[in-house]
Amino acid sequence: MILVLAGTLDGRDIAARLQTEGYDVIASVVSEYGRELAEQSGVAVQAAPMNEEELARFVSVKGVRLIIDATHPFAVKVSRNAAHVAETAGIPCLRYERQSSQLPKYGRLYLADGMESAAQLSTTLGKTIFLTTGSHTLSCFRKAAKGTDCRLIARVLPQPEIITSCMANGFSPADIVALQGPFSQALNRALFEEYKAEVMVTKDSGYVGGTDAKIAAAMELGLAIVLILRPPLLQKNVFWSYDELVGQIVLDYQKGCE
Repeated sequence: MILVLAGTLDGRDIAARLQTEGYDVIASVVSEYGRELAEQSGVAVQAAPMNEEELARFVSVKGVRLIIDATHPFAVKVSRNAAHVAETAGIPCLRYERQSSQLPKYGRLYLADGMESAAQLSTTLGKTIFLTTGSHTLSCFRKAAKGTDCRLIARVLPQPEIITSCMANGFSPADIVALQGPFSQALNRALFEEYKAEVMVTKDSGYVGGTDAKIAAAMELGLAIVLILRPPLLQKNVFWSYDELVGQIVLDYQKGCE
């Protein structure tokens, strides 16, 4: 059994392709919405967040012989847990890392090495800040904007619990954009214009995560851009393409993991 930690489009695609190639696969996601997306390709799905102890139990019960960590580049805790569990269980853990965005030459592009520094920086660059960093980051930006006249716009997934979280963090309905991405450059630009954004904040989630389209749209409008850089990779076995990943799976899975 191969366990794919599939909290991203990349992860769901990897799980589906491996199953098509004849591997016994189960995808792990954190929400029912993630389950719906993963099950569209017929892959078996486990839909609930797991801490390290729960993940270890799951690996043992299901007889997992290989873990593929295809989580979001910023899901550091999940990746760390996966590596620890695999090491303890004596099984391989392979990290699939999507390519970073190619950064353009743009005088108003600012790099931040973490969420807090990005939040502080964004409040110095303009009054209307358009956040595309995820609902779990909102409290950080709200704290940084306290005592300023900055308006924060949060673009988040259209899920009830996420909208509730936005409201709990002080966002009014007028400051919440609830849409499922990724978004085209044209739609990004339209939203930035509609909300009169002066600053756009995003993570380096790569092309697949829509970062390139966000940056291009913001550049067209002359906005300040705050790009949050990825945390350092924790894993040793990192692969940047599906073909490289499968090559290693053949070695790890077929030569002794079954």
